[in-house]
Parts: sequence; structure tokens; C-alpha cells
Amino acid sequence: MSQTVQGNISKDIISGVAIIGLIFTASIYLPIIGFFFSLFIPLPILFYRSKLGRTTGIIVYILSIIMMIIMTGGISLDIFFFVELLLLGFLLSELIEMHLSIEKTISYACAFVLITGIIILFFYSNLSNTGIYTMVSGYISRNLDLTMAMYESIGVPEESINVISNSMEKIQYVLIRIIPAMLISLTLFVSWVSLLIAKPVLKAKNIFSPDFGSLKLWKAPEFIVWIFIGCGVTLILPDNTFKILGLNGLIVLMTIYFFQGIAIVSFYFEKKNVPRIFRIFLYSVLALQQLVLLSVIGLGFFDIWLDFRKLSIKKES
Repeated sequence: MSQTVQGNISKDIISGVAIIGLIFTASIYLPIIGFFFSLFIPLPILFYRSKLGRTTGIIVYILSIIMMIIMTGGISLDIFFFVELLLLGFLLSELIEMHLSIEKTISYACAFVLITGIIILFFYSNLSNTGIYTMVSGYISRNLDLTMAMYESIGVPEESINVISNSMEKIQYVLIRIIPAMLISLTLFVSWVSLLIAKPVLKAKNIFSPDFGSLKLWKAPEFIVWIFIGCGVTLILPDNTFKILGLNGLIVLMTIYFFQGIAIVSFYFEKKNVPRIFRIFLYSVLALQQLVLLSVIGLGFFDIWLDFRKLSIKKES
């Protein structure tokens, strides 16, 4: 290998680690919006793994982990979260090269990341002589306390803070029990966003990019609507176990219908030639307004019967 090629690879490795470091710094030091920065952690590792290959991609991955540990001063649950995000980006790049469908690419990557996360959490709890439930419960409790302190610092009315404080035990009880669904939904969402952003970037750099077809025409398998309805029914049952299971199922399925809803919105944006600036504005509103978010999920759900994009007619034609 020539010195020029070696120099370019070394430069790419440094660039990849530096970009990940910048996103990581923003994620842990910027209040409120830091979490949103963390969602972009998989993108650099996906790009550099695709550009440099598996072996060099692993080097970027390992160096990034070492950098994170040095910056935070040790290993913690937060570090495991970022390690799993890096792994997600690496796996997405691996699966892209296998020419799989977008459903399989996202499903396989998410499944592997979640399984490895459970294994890591199990070993970490054993090393720290702390049960997984106790560890997770303590982690949520600390973050809720930090959230309350942040609310007080930004001037949230005292009445609102008191209401939240009085409900803290109930909030913690529910959060602990819906963590599985929250993790699955977050992993699905980050995978989806990473693939959407990575495709044009890889194309611009003449790197192999996935051909998933037009995602504006994507729709969820029809059979899951019955699973969704079944999960909804469990919420009216008296047994709390069934309610928790149903709630977890609803959260995951709402994420899937969100993808379908966004596909419908994007379809009509393109059909009506909506200006790019206006699209960005509407997507920003979607991220900030829960009612708009629920409306998009509703679009995806009722598309099963109303077929907003008239896909069945086009298929017959």
C-alpha cells in the first residue's frame, strides 16, 4: 500500500473519530437538545465503514469508544448507549452491502443491537453486583431528578413542578415497564433516519448506497393492524400484566405506523411540489408537536382502509 493511500486512510480515520467526538460532546453537554444530537451518532460510523471497508471501520469504531470513555472518565450506562448506537451504524453498513430489503435491513440491525445490549447489561450488572431492575430503576430515577432540576432552572411554573413531583413514583413505575418498547422504537427510528440521510450522502461520494425503491410508497404489512387492535384491547383488561404488555406493543406498532404516515406525507409533498424550505418547517413542527405526531401515526394506521396514495389502484393498473 502506497504512502498516499495510507495517509488518506489515516486522515479518514481521524476525521471519523473527530466527527463522532463532536456529536458525542454535543450529546452529553447540551441540555434538552443533546439527546437529539445523539441520534446522529450512527451516521459517521455508517459512512466511514461504507467508505473504508470493514477492517478500517472497526478501527474507527474502537477508537471512538476509547475516546468516549476518556471523555466521560469511565464506563457507565450512558457509554453503553452510545456504543450501541455506533454498533447500529456499523451493522447498517454491513447489511446494506447484502442487498436486503429495507424491512430486513432495519429489523436485523435492530435485533442484533438489542440482543447485544441485553447481554452487555447482564454482564455489567454482574460486575457491579447490582440487579438489572435495580440498576435501571436507579438510572431512571437519577434522570428524572435531573429533568426536574432542569425544569426549575428554565423557569417552569412551580405549580407544574409540584404536579410532576407528586406523580414522580407513578411516572417512574410506568417508565420502567415500557423501557423495552421505548428501546425498540428508538432503535427503529434511529435506523430509519440514518438510512434516509446516509443514502444521498453515500451517492454524493460515489459510495455504494442502498436501493430500497421509493420509500414514499412504503406501507406496513396489513396483518399487524390486528396485533395493534389486540394490544389496544389489553388496555381495558383488569390485569396489569396484560396492560403493560399491550402498552409496549402499542408503542412499537405506533412507531411502525409513524413510518407509514411519514411516507404518505412525503408522497403528497412530492406530488404537490411543496418547496423544500416549507417541508423542513413542517417536519420540524412534527418533531415538536405531539398532536401533529399522533396525526401522522393516524394517517399510517387508517391508510390500511382508506389507501390515501391509491396504491391498490396503481397496483391493479
